[in-house]
Amino acid sequence: MKIFALTIFTGAFLLFQVQPMIAKYILPWFGGGPGVWTTCLLFFQVFLLAGYAYAHWTSRHLAVRAQAVLHSIFLLGALLFLPIVPGEHWKPLTAENPSGRILLLLTLCLGLPYFVLGATGPLLQAWFSRLHPGVVPYRLYALSNVGSFLALLTYPFVVEPAFSRRTQAGIWAGSFGVFALLCAACAWRLWHAKAGRPAKAKSGKSPVPSGASRAPATSVMAWWFGLSACGSVLLLATTNKLCLDMPAVPFLWVLPLGLYLLTFVICFDRPAWYVRKVFVLLLVPFLALLCYAIAAGHGVSLRAQIFIYGGNLLVGCLICHGEVYRLKPAPDFLTSFYLLIAAGGAAGGVFVGLLAPLLFRSYAELNWGFWILAAMITGIYLREKIELQWRRRRWPLWPVLMAGVMALGAVLLHQSRRAARDTISMSRNFYGVFRVVDVNTNTPLHVRKLDHGNTTHGLQFTDSSSSALATLYYNEPSGAAVALANLPRQTNRRVGLVGLGVGTLAAYGRPGDTFRFYEINPEVQRLAETHFTFLRDSAAHVEVVPGDARLSLEREVAQDFDLLVLDAFSSDSIPVHLLTREAFEIYLRHLKSDGAIAVHISSRHVNLLPVTVGVAKQFQQLIIKIAWNDPAKPWWFSGSTWVILSRNEPFMLSEPMMSRATMMLEQDAEDAFLWTDDYVSLFRIVRF
Repeated sequence: MKIFALTIFTGAFLLFQVQPMIAKYILPWFGGGPGVWTTCLLFFQVFLLAGYAYAHWTSRHLAVRAQAVLHSIFLLGALLFLPIVPGEHWKPLTAENPSGRILLLLTLCLGLPYFVLGATGPLLQAWFSRLHPGVVPYRLYALSNVGSFLALLTYPFVVEPAFSRRTQAGIWAGSFGVFALLCAACAWRLWHAKAGRPAKAKSGKSPVPSGASRAPATSVMAWWFGLSACGSVLLLATTNKLCLDMPAVPFLWVLPLGLYLLTFVICFDRPAWYVRKVFVLLLVPFLALLCYAIAAGHGVSLRAQIFIYGGNLLVGCLICHGEVYRLKPAPDFLTSFYLLIAAGGAAGGVFVGLLAPLLFRSYAELNWGFWILAAMITGIYLREKIELQWRRRRWPLWPVLMAGVMALGAVLLHQSRRAARDTISMSRNFYGVFRVVDVNTNTPLHVRKLDHGNTTHGLQFTDSSSSALATLYYNEPSGAAVALANLPRQTNRRVGLVGLGVGTLAAYGRPGDTFRFYEINPEVQRLAETHFTFLRDSAAHVEVVPGDARLSLEREVAQDFDLLVLDAFSSDSIPVHLLTREAFEIYLRHLKSDGAIAVHISSRHVNLLPVTVGVAKQFQQLIIKIAWNDPAKPWWFSGSTWVILSRNEPFMLSEPMMSRATMMLEQDAEDAFLWTDDYVSLFRIVRF
């Protein structure tokens, strides 16, 4: 058993270690948002399903020696794809939805190795059952999930900080070679097994009970699929929600996925730990907290969000996977069981990754996921009452508990519907959910604003007499406005702006100026041009370049900007690839020798100041901080924090700049550090 256990553990470890590794590789190419990871998860689930289907078909229809030969061929083929390093030609050329390109990239670069790894667990368990028919193999499935969980746990804390991406790919390739040898050893044992000779049950192992090999009913298989799909929906929807308010980095990817895998470990290795009544009862207060968190939005602290969303995911998936294990079949139907679990997981991934953006204008899949869970719990209660005729001792609280769970599910649906009210436009695409909302209608203070998640990205007065007023974080005391007003050249200025919003900064444009916006999301550009007038009313020549700003600047000739404004970080889901050393190397190539960079670092949950100081130190730039938050400010102004970087000492030390500066920052500050494409330290900047 040891060689099978070691091989299954190693395969599962590699299967989940490669997930954050490959996602981190391609994250900077596709905007750095949570949609990249969600699309990657969809690929992982679909190819896991393909591996399970292969294991099911071969174990059912091929002789054992044919299985060993075929799998060995696939292993050799997978070795030809190593190391897993995507080429630069995969970088997108347009700003269209990149989901298809991401899926194609992953299929061609990682598809076969991932397929082989995905097939290993169920296939080797089937081989083990042939060699040891008296031993129940389900603990091997729990062992595989332990390996998966450890892979996710070690990546952000051990692997990512210690090794570059290319080194990670090399280590993973070498480990895959070791795994291939282990797999070959298992195939060798299967090849030399004596057909028809049953193995004796080992001491301490439960034999297969008599009569347990009956084929499972169709209704039971439907429960396998449905419960697994529900758990997958909860996983992806929770990941989307957490990454909406935080940077898309490996830690926040692996946290929900780790909790999801932990529920498999608990339910399949220690089924006695799953007590249905306890966890269903526990779900009620967690759903109540979820209702509160969704309603309160950004008023909930990061620590509380992680606890609430993570707790709901953990309890919800424990119920889903605990009930799946209760309905497990005899080992004869092992591969069918795993195939339907994988099919449910893939179906949940397709629903959240592909269908939800088309069906919903908000992140309603989280609400629907928990409502479906509540409905399934009720279905389990009714199934046992009707089909099993209450053979177990009746629990009087079941009807009350079910009513409470269903009521909370209804509240979640109501909140989802309410999110669509009071808006003149609501849309969703790969990059997020956007709402255009009118406030104070039929009054002189009528304004229109653009919301992305919990963050307002722009606000404009609808009255023509005040529509040119720069509002929110771009008012006259803000760092961007102060820098614009004091540039060495005040005519024919060239200004680059990373992040469009509603185009508020175009209000500062003068005749002869060029304001060149870079915007990855075509929906933001559409909304800015159709519902707001900053762009078309600006006195400057305004250009909007579609696509990721970093990739666009990387391809362009030097733009000779007087000022480059980085305004993609006001949301808490910051694209970290725009703040790395490699990104600033690109920015500085486009800057005039006496030019400046203004970085908007206002954020509720992350402190980007040490990162920008680290950049200043790396590139020998002077840096000042301009923070403004007057308690007496009008409501259409927002406090903001900006940092200005430049080598132009007369500009930086001028009286207008210094009078606005909160502080001149020291480049050798102890808490300063540098981000790179290989490593981003989230824990050092998070405000819990």
